[in-house]
Amino acid sequence: MNNDFIADMSDKIEKNIEIERDLYPKFSVKRGLRNEDGSGVLVGLTKISSVVGFKIVDEEVIPIDGDLRFRGISIHDIVNGIQKEKRRGFEEVTFLLLFGKLPTEQELENFKDYMKDRIALPPRLNEISILQFPSPSVMNKLQRVTLVLYGLDEKPDDISIPNVLRQCLSLIAKFPVIIAYSYQALRHKIYDESLFVHPPNPDICCAENFLYMLRPDKSYTALEADLLDLALVLHADHGGGNNSTFTTHVVSSSHTDTYSAIAAAVGSLKGPLHGAANSYVMDMMTNIKENVKDWKDEDEVTGYLTKILNKEAHDRTGLVYGMGHAVYTKSDPRAIILKKKAKELAEVKGRSDEYTLYTNIEKITPNLFQQIKQSSKVVSPNVDFYSGFVYDLLDFPREIYTPIFAMSRVVGWCAHRMEELINGKRIIRPAYKNVENFHDYIPLKKRN
Repeated sequence: MNNDFIADMSDKIEKNIEIERDLYPKFSVKRGLRNEDGSGVLVGLTKISSVVGFKIVDEEVIPIDGDLRFRGISIHDIVNGIQKEKRRGFEEVTFLLLFGKLPTEQELENFKDYMKDRIALPPRLNEISILQFPSPSVMNKLQRVTLVLYGLDEKPDDISIPNVLRQCLSLIAKFPVIIAYSYQALRHKIYDESLFVHPPNPDICCAENFLYMLRPDKSYTALEADLLDLALVLHADHGGGNNSTFTTHVVSSSHTDTYSAIAAAVGSLKGPLHGAANSYVMDMMTNIKENVKDWKDEDEVTGYLTKILNKEAHDRTGLVYGMGHAVYTKSDPRAIILKKKAKELAEVKGRSDEYTLYTNIEKITPNLFQQIKQSSKVVSPNVDFYSGFVYDLLDFPREIYTPIFAMSRVVGWCAHRMEELINGKRIIRPAYKNVENFHDYIPLKKRN
């Protein structure tokens, strides 16, 4: 009876609530807050990061090489500077995004010292909130534990910038621990595997600490830590318009607490249209590897990609996941940087042939896409095309791909939250136009 009720009412919802598609252009509605040329509707200003992937000349979109900048500094320059000095950079990028400047050596050391004292979770939080009530979704658990921390804060609703900064730094420090422990709880309680819980080591960097907590023997190589650190650097922020960051702005504009705002962002990132793109890539790559015998044979790869684009293979959506981006056209700078480092680890892990398959898909897809789709759209690999491969090389389970994204992007969320509180000054409230006809109220016994 209950199932019949749901099915019947679901049909009524679709019938009574669906809006005619032609009404959107009629009222100039920017669906998805997108302009007709695909660009985002301008709804705010930011100093935190810039994302440029095309230019518009005489109302025409002109593809250009992608440019990502943190506080005005090219991501290429940031990564090259860090790698040239042979060190890890996520903590430096965190400082840059939050405080608006590159730290001096002393400032960076002071920052690291401050963060060390905030890594550990409050007593019994892991036992009571994580291990006792595991979730099949690490993102769901991350969201819930974030909200639990609200109740352990002496000043949870104080939105003065010093207090918000304190809260943000605590969350940034704790996210890796929450994610690692949430995954261990999932393994143990849901998959019935052995439980191990390593206390975080405050004397190593974020990337090393995560590997240390995640692996049974706590071991990792320098190259593995370098690659994870690089992934964290590249994902730390991506402008104010991506779904989870915009969520942070919207929720923060209501002057709610930090924990609620960040939990809302986590919920946004959990959505498969936002944070799970690399998992879709990995599913596709598994399918391609099963159906293409010679990964180095460009003709064979082309033949199978043709089937995918024609909706004859894989999930029959006609999509080559990881190719194309909402902003970037000719190139995604994050993909270029990650690809280079991924090659190093692929060689060490004996998976160079698989790396070659990725590069062949990257090479073949753009022209094939234009031919089959009869489109002039320029597509290139985005960061998710290679990030899933990187996480697989690091032996990370799929369950933590999106949480790793959150572990990095929480830095950007926190920076944007403070920017909204300082500059927004108004609750974000766009308009929705009612397109339902007006009706008279009908007494209950007279309704059909």
